[in-house]
Parts: sequence; C-alpha cells; structure tokens
Amino acid sequence: MSQDWTSDNDDSDKFEWESDGEAEPSSAPAFRNLDAAGPSTLDSNGWANEEAPPTSLVEGYVLMGFPKEMVLKGIKEIGHSDANALLELLLTYKTLGDDAAAGNCSTSGCFPQSVEDDDDFDFENWDGDDDADGREPNPDSSGDEDFLREMSEKDNKIKSLVDMGFPEDEANMAITRCGVDAALTVLVDSVYASQAAGDCHYGNLSDYEVTGSCFDSLGGRKRARLMEGSKKRRKRYGGAAQGNRRPLDGSHEEPMPLPNPMIGFNLPNDRLRSVTRRLPQQAIGPPFFYYENVALAPKGVWATISRFLYDIEPEFVDSKHLCAAARKRGYIHNLPIENRFPLLPLPPKTIFEAFPHYKKWWPSWDPRRQLNCLQTSMSSAKLTERIQCALASSGNPPPKSVQKYVMDECRKWNLVWVGKNKVAHLEPDEVEYLLGFPRDHTRGVGKTERFKSLGNSFQVDTVAYHLSVLKDMYPNGVNVLSLFTGIGGGEVALHRLGIHMKTVVSVEIGEVNRRILRGWWDQTQTGTLIEIADVKSLTDDRIATFVRRFGGFDLVIGGSPCNNLAGSNRHHRDGLEGEQSALFYHYFRIVDAVKSAMGRM
Repeated sequence: MSQDWTSDNDDSDKFEWESDGEAEPSSAPAFRNLDAAGPSTLDSNGWANEEAPPTSLVEGYVLMGFPKEMVLKGIKEIGHSDANALLELLLTYKTLGDDAAAGNCSTSGCFPQSVEDDDDFDFENWDGDDDADGREPNPDSSGDEDFLREMSEKDNKIKSLVDMGFPEDEANMAITRCGVDAALTVLVDSVYASQAAGDCHYGNLSDYEVTGSCFDSLGGRKRARLMEGSKKRRKRYGGAAQGNRRPLDGSHEEPMPLPNPMIGFNLPNDRLRSVTRRLPQQAIGPPFFYYENVALAPKGVWATISRFLYDIEPEFVDSKHLCAAARKRGYIHNLPIENRFPLLPLPPKTIFEAFPHYKKWWPSWDPRRQLNCLQTSMSSAKLTERIQCALASSGNPPPKSVQKYVMDECRKWNLVWVGKNKVAHLEPDEVEYLLGFPRDHTRGVGKTERFKSLGNSFQVDTVAYHLSVLKDMYPNGVNVLSLFTGIGGGEVALHRLGIHMKTVVSVEIGEVNRRILRGWWDQTQTGTLIEIADVKSLTDDRIATFVRRFGGFDLVIGGSPCNNLAGSNRHHRDGLEGEQSALFYHYFRIVDAVKSAMGRM
C-alpha cells in the first residue's frame, strides 16, 4: 500500500510566507520598456527614419516652458526614448543659461553623466514584451481603463513620496515633470533638485520656465555647488543622467556576492583573520546606526541598500556560526568592528547541546546537527502524522526514498524527534532560547502570534556581538531610536550586554509586538520607553524635537520588513518596490534626519 507522501506545501494557504527562507535569490523582474515607436518618414527638419520625435512630445515640453529649439537640440543630443534623461538635460540647459542650448556648452561638459556604466544591464532576464504588464503597448489608446490605471499609479507614487516626508505639492510637481512612469528614485531626485534651486523651483505648470536671470544670480560658485549636489544626489538615489534608469528596487545592479562561509568581518575567538574597513566620510556618526535584513534578497537589493546607507559595505553573517540555528542576514552599520565580545554564557552550537533529550530518539540516518532558519509558522499536525505513518510502514532503516521525504520535511520545518518514528515542531520557548531571548519573553499571546513574532526577530547573540563595542563607549547609558522594533531583539541585546538604555523611542506597528516589548520593559528596565505605532508618522520635525529633548540619539537600530525580499515569499517577492519592504526608505530617511538634526545642535 503506497503512502501519501505529501508536503505541507499542499496546505500552502495556511503557510505565512513572511519568513526569510533560505532560497536562492530569484532573477530580477522584467523591466518596463519606455521606448516609444517614432514616425517612419523623413520630416522637414531632416530627421532620419524612426528618429523624429512625435509632435505631441515636442509640444508637451514646449507647454512646460522650454523653447522648441532647445527641445529639438536636446532630442538630437541624447534621443527621446528616455523621457527622464531628456527632461534633466533641458533643466540643465535652463540652469546654466540659454547659452547651453545654443551650443556653447556640450552635454559632456555641463550635464552630469551616469555615475556607473550601464554594462550591467541584465539583458538575459529582461523581456521587452513585458513592458505593459503582459499587454501589448498601445500609445494611441486613451481608454478609461488606461486613464484610471495611470491615475491610480500616480496616486500611489504621490503617497509614497509624502510618506517619505516630501510635501504633496512637490511630489505632484515631480510626477508632472518626470512622468507617471518614472521610478520613485527619479522622483526623489527631482524633488531634491527643485529644493536645491531655492526660490527658482517650480510652483505650477505656468511657472515651468525658469528664467535665466534667476540662475545667473546664483553666481559661479553656487551654480557649481548646485551641479555637484545634483551629482551626489544622483549617486545616492541611483539615478543616471542618460540611458536606462536603474529601478528603485536595485534589480538593475549586479548581484552583491555573498561570502562563503558567511562569517561577517570577524567571529568570537577568531584570531586568525584580521579585517579592517574604512568608512566613507559621510557615514561617520553621530549617530551610530545598525540596519538588518535577509541576506538572500533579490538581485541588486543589497547594492541599493548600501548606496542609500552611505555606501557602507554590508556585513553578512549566518547565525549558525554563533548558535544552533541558521539565520542568514546582512547588516549595514557604522559601528567599530574591533574589540567586539560575545554574550556569556556562550549559546549552544548544536541541536543536542541545546536540547540533549532529543538525542534519545534521533535516528542514525538523520545527519542534522544544527537547525535551519527559524520560520514564522510551524508544520501542521497532518504532516507529522503522515511522516509517522510512512516510517511505521517501512523497515529500519527505512528505504532511501522514505528517508529523503522525511529529511526534506524535517529540514524545511525544523522538526525534531520526540519518540519512535515521531517528529514534532519546536515549541515557542525553544525558539526563544535559540534566538537568545529570555524564557517566556513572548508568553501571554497566542502560539501562532508567538511563532510569527519570533520568526521576524533578530538573533540576539549575533546582534549583541556587533553592538558590544558600545559598552565601553557609553558607560552612562544610551539613547536609542528603535525602528521596526518587533519584540525588542535589539533592546534585549543591549540589556544582556549590560548597556543601560536611558531612553528608547520605539517604532513598531504590530500591537502584539508592542505588548510583548512593553511587558519585558516594565519588568527589566528603569529608563523611558516611548512607543510610536507607525514609522510614517515619525516626521522630520518630530525627530528634531526628540533630538533636542534627549540631546540626540546614540544608536538608530532596526530592520525593515523582509516580506517582499524573502526567498520563501513566492507570491510577492517584489524587492524594495514591494509594499512592505519599501519601508526601508523610511529607515534611510529617518537616519538622515537624525544626522541633520544632530548636526545643527
């Protein structure tokens, strides 16, 4: 009688795909093709076949206040397939005066070039047929469906910019200038460019023509600073002056190679390796900051995160080198890497060191000595019953096919042997122990919520090892801004290191997580805990108020949601463009705001 050896994949509707599964990164999503078909006849201006710009395109720029001759010159200079690059060129002409449009200033001399070459464009994974979400592009269509879709996309981008702290009118104007199809990074660059221009930024459509006298009054030095600032912003936000724009999610970037073994810059008691690093000047504190997310993210994500966080090299660590369970994570921080020390007592490194009672029933053909990454949910009773039936009807040892089936499920769900032919998932208190939390840290909420909160948390021993350098630096305690706090992994790490937390401003949207953190804080801490639910409500003005109130923050710590980055999220693995993982940009915004506010003290 054949057994029904099926996985809990059959119950995938019950699985919460929010963990950071250990799957390899997938290829980048197909890019949207912005090329528009041109006329195929030679016009009166002498354009070659398929080179002449559509009349409506030229008229659109003229209505925005650019002289027709300037528009035509710009199109001849770089073409019209990239609307964003063309708009930037026209704005640069106006910035430097009309002499540029007359030919006295070449684009190579006055227009910021791409920071990086486009040689890394992933042509292999790009499919031009996917440029319209699976529909054939139709430039002449003006149906209600396309209009509504465009308006919805515009509203979403305005909301994203407003959530990042930009005024709504500037967000709307950036979309008007750059187009609704522009990547969010391009819109951010556009807003900053307008702000840099001061009184000369655009107010409404009738103000699009920036007068030459206004920019002439800037003077040579200020004009040079404006152009240099534009270059810096373009580098920070991944923009390019011409050619293909890099998507905000970093999918255009070359994959950042992950080290093997994944042991970071150093490990406890690792005296054989000597790693030094030199931080970029702009990354040096105050404050210290510490950012965490899944290591196995989609292509280009870590390159983008690194670029936003001051071009700091990520430190990739698999927690299996510090405890009994794997947890592949990337960390970007500006902390020193010398004189680190681990938490004591050292955590167990194997399953049997952590849970010796399981050794009694562990079969010889199960070679595991460490557990895989701890997930946000556990296996079903139905699966463990199927495994028990399969083993009971087999010999000892079971056939290789049965062993493979059982081992695949045991590795996937971190099942342990609790009896003869009997496996079970870990209990919440066991997961707490493996992650470095105190026993019963999450007790008091439902079991499902406990697994979910723990699965999304820090591995405390790993984080504490990195944060340990702060102990001698702040003998009187620290003020902490904790973003996406979860159940307080960073706070528990600081507490176990013996670092007093004078004040923690915690930003966490999950009510269950806030309840867990508050319960632990009230029992263990004497400092002040200020709780904020939504990271979007932490405005720059509010940050400045906290900085004045507490004299600044010593540490900004957090890891934005990995929902759209994790390998196990097969439905919405959208990278940094995903609804949840795009919250990373708030982390960057807030760190930047803290640095600015503290710089004004």
